[in-house]
Amino acid sequence: MAGPDLSLARVMTLAHDSTLLPRPPRAAALASDLRVGVLRLARRLRAERRDASVTDSQLAVLFLLDREGPLTPGELAAAERVQPPSVTRTAAALEAATLVRRTAHPTDGRQVLLTLTPEGRSEVRETRRRRDAWLARRLAGLTAEERRTVGDAARILARLAAS
Repeated sequence: MAGPDLSLARVMTLAHDSTLLPRPPRAAALASDLRVGVLRLARRLRAERRDASVTDSQLAVLFLLDREGPLTPGELAAAERVQPPSVTRTAAALEAATLVRRTAHPTDGRQVLLTLTPEGRSEVRETRRRRDAWLARRLAGLTAEERRTVGDAARILARLAAS
């Protein structure tokens, strides 16, 4: 069965008729869809960890110490946007689990620095490896065009996060 016979003039008219083009999503609807998708993906990635007894807050501190090096509890609280007592409790739990250690601050005797232990560094590396492997397997199931789109989106999301 043949499709409709469209003249070149009709095809050109359709191609230039903006009412026939898909409209970009409204900002509010896009924001809602993006928020839900990002939260679901983050939740799924958080499930990929070496040790289920290490909480999300504790892992966030471990990842930050791995990226930034030794930090004071105050610096950790500021970076994580939490109150200092929260970091104190988190640091105490991580120290009890031998994932971080407290050392004297080199210039301020009233301060301590939190530093990753070899066990803490191993926790970070293994959790990161598991998360990357899970995501890589999912990305491998996408088409090349979808992977390019995800790459573009990743760069845009990084810009949004930095703003």
